[in-house]
Amino acid sequence: MLFNKKKTQNCVIIGSGPAGYSAAIYTARADMNPLLFTGFQPGGQLTTTTDVDNYLGFPEGINGIDFMKNCRMQAERFNTKIINESVNRVILSNKKGGIHRIFFDQKKCIESRGLIIATGSRPKFLGINKEKKFLGLGVSFCATCDGFFHKEKDVAVIGGGDSALEEASYLAKICRKVYLIVRKDYFKASKILQCRILKKKNINILFYSNVTEIIGGNFLEGIKIFNKKNKKNRTILISGLFIAIGHTPNTEIFKNELDLNEKGYIIVEKGKTITSKPGVFAAGDVQDPDYRQAITSAGTGCMAALDLEKYYLLQT
Repeated sequence: MLFNKKKTQNCVIIGSGPAGYSAAIYTARADMNPLLFTGFQPGGQLTTTTDVDNYLGFPEGINGIDFMKNCRMQAERFNTKIINESVNRVILSNKKGGIHRIFFDQKKCIESRGLIIATGSRPKFLGINKEKKFLGLGVSFCATCDGFFHKEKDVAVIGGGDSALEEASYLAKICRKVYLIVRKDYFKASKILQCRILKKKNINILFYSNVTEIIGGNFLEGIKIFNKKNKKNRTILISGLFIAIGHTPNTEIFKNELDLNEKGYIIVEKGKTITSKPGVFAAGDVQDPDYRQAITSAGTGCMAALDLEKYYLLQT
C-alpha cells in the first residue's frame, strides 16, 4: 500500500506477529493510521507451526499460516498500511513528542512520533540436519503449544536450564515417557525445578548427551544420541523433539538506542510496554522472555497501542 514518506507518521509498527497485528488493529481503530513493517519473517514464528490449538476462539484449532493471514486481513480491514520490508536501522529521539527515524530498504527513511516494536525472538537451533525441515512435524520449541499432539507418546526435551525443565515437567503430565537430554553432567536450572524433575518417574535424564541426528522421512520418527562419557551412540524412537536451549530476541538494531537486559530483551516498565525512550513501546516476545505465547503477545500488542494513545493524550 502506498504511503507518503515525507509525512511524519503517528504510528509505525515493526513486526508482523500477533503482537504487531494486535497493535495495528487497536491503533487503527484509534485513528492513528498505523504503518506496519512485516520484517524478514512475515507472520512471525507462528508461520512455522502447523496447528494453533490453544488460541481462544478456535475450538477446532487453526493452521498457523492461516491464523496469521487472518490477522493480516483484520489489520488491513481497518486500513493499516502494510509494508513488506525489514527495518535495518532506527534513530530514536530522547525528547517527549520527538521524532523517531526508521530506515528500511537500504537508505530509505520515514519519521514517526510513535513507534511500537514487535520484532519477536527466534529460537536457538541445534544446527543439525532436518531440524528446520521438521519444524511443526515433530520438532518444536514450545511444549505448551504442541505437547498435546504427543499425548501418551514418547518425546524428548533438549536443554538443562529452567526452560527445558519446565518443558519436561509439563510434558511428563501428558506423555508416556520424556527423555531429558542434557549436554553437561549437571542442570543449570533452579533447585526447585531440579527436585520436581527428579520426582517424575516417567522422565529419563540423559547427561553428557548430544543429539547427533534426526531420523524420519516426512516427519520426525526418532533421534540419535551420543554419550560423551561412555562414547556410545544410541537411537531413541520419539514422536516429538522439544528444543529448549534458549531464544534470541530480535533487538540487534536497538542495541544503542534502547535499554536492553543482559539477554538482549527490551526493558519495559512493569505492567506496561513503555521503553526507555518516549513514544517508543515494545510488545510480544521481544520484551517477554518468560511466556512466549501467541495470546500473551497479542495482549501486549493491545497494551502497546493503548500506551501509545495515552502518550499522545498526555501531550495535548
